[in-house]
Amino acid sequence: MIIDTHIHLDDTRYNDDLDDVLNRAREGGVKRFIIPGADPKTLPRAVAIAEFYEDVYFAVGVHPYDLDGFESLDFKMYVHHEKCIAIGECGLDYFRLEGSDAEKLQEKARQKEVFTAQIELAKKYKKPLIVHIRDASRDSKTILLENNAGEVGGVLHCYNADDELLSLANNGFYFGIGGVLTFKNAKKLLNVLTKIPKEKLLIETDGPYLTPTPHRGERNEPLYTTLVADKMSEILNINLIDIKKITTQNALKLFNIS
Repeated sequence: MIIDTHIHLDDTRYNDDLDDVLNRAREGGVKRFIIPGADPKTLPRAVAIAEFYEDVYFAVGVHPYDLDGFESLDFKMYVHHEKCIAIGECGLDYFRLEGSDAEKLQEKARQKEVFTAQIELAKKYKKPLIVHIRDASRDSKTILLENNAGEVGGVLHCYNADDELLSLANNGFYFGIGGVLTFKNAKKLLNVLTKIPKEKLLIETDGPYLTPTPHRGERNEPLYTTLVADKMSEILNINLIDIKKITTQNALKLFNIS
């Protein structure tokens, strides 16, 4: 059994064949699916999917690219839903900063403000965090530690292979590993994977993005978590059955699902 801990099933690219996507995954051994809350505009779709399918869950949150939706998002409206299992994906992403130096600093400050606010919401509602970090490891780690995010823990989604973040395993954080692990240029992730405690490993797709080899260029989907599990088994020299068992138990524990 595999749990896809990060799959954007509310993306329009799944609208026409969602049943088929989920059934292919189930037949391949993927038995739970978690939709992260990235864009408030698609959140109602995520909720509807989670309500329709017993094995699908959702999170509520605002991605750093969608900050404008934070103020209008009524977290309380969603967080008590029985299928809502986390806050996020939230975090920092400095990859696409644009404008003058002053404008970039302003954008960073706004991202930090919204990230911190979502950490507080996670602690208030006792939900784990789904954390997005891109080109912002140091600031993200500082915010997580200074705001005692370890009270609820969470997952560093699409873990960026930065050694600086490894110590967050001691603060209740897990590491989401996806299709990047299969890329030829993923040497840094390959090297750091062995340093992650086994009890902190999770598997994800981040579909429809980051499709693993040999399907790069296609839409990603939950079935392809099996390719990630295969690669993880190979690198860690751990039996595939045990990889699936370990990562599944980790996900069940973090997100408090059964």
